Amino acid sequence: MPKVKMPRKSTLVDMTAMCDVAFLLLTFFMLATKFKPDEPVTVVTPSSINTKLLPDSDVILLTVDAGGKIFFSMDGQPKRQQLINDLDQQYKLGLTEKEKNNFVIGSSIGTDIKSLKTYLDMKPEERKKNGLEKGIPSDSANNEVAVWIEYARSAQGGNPKLQYCIKADNGTPYPVIKDILDTFKEKKIQKLNLVTNLEAAPAGSAAAIARAEGKED
Repeated sequence: MPKVKMPRKSTLVDMTAMCDVAFLLLTFFMLATKFKPDEPVTVVTPSSINTKLLPDSDVILLTVDAGGKIFFSMDGQPKRQQLINDLDQQYKLGLTEKEKNNFVIGSSIGTDIKSLKTYLDMKPEERKKNGLEKGIPSDSANNEVAVWIEYARSAQGGNPKLQYCIKADNGTPYPVIKDILDTFKEKKIQKLNLVTNLEAAPAGSAAAIARAEGKED
């Protein structure tokens, strides 16, 4: 009895539809993605052997340049929206929706509250040209750093993951850092993170041995 030959089926898979989907997704991300805004100042941080990385989210960050100018930033657009709404209402700034949106999608803020409306109405390059990147006041007579911390913490809604970070230049005057630390102390915030550059641990030290053995945190 002759054998029955089974019909051969092609193993070719038509990838046209998959390629179309891939290109559609690529186009969507290219059009929808927004790059992180440039920071207003360049900061050269001091070095340390700490290997803990700065979190990508749930962070309130104070950046301090070499001249002592303080800049505030916080991630999360919904939280930034809540923050700017609260400040606008409390200080009667009269911000437009465009100015509020500039804050929500922007990066750092580095001016006093009374100049905030003008600041948000300008592009970053215009702010520098007009001298509005003057930093947030932190002296005892007008400590607006405390205001930003308080309202930012309120906008976080009791976020248990929230971390406070200070990114200061290596040449920042110590009194400016002391004012910031005193402000956090007044707000009963005891746990802070100082942003630094990574350097090699001294040979033979406990940190160097732990790093070699892969036991560091």
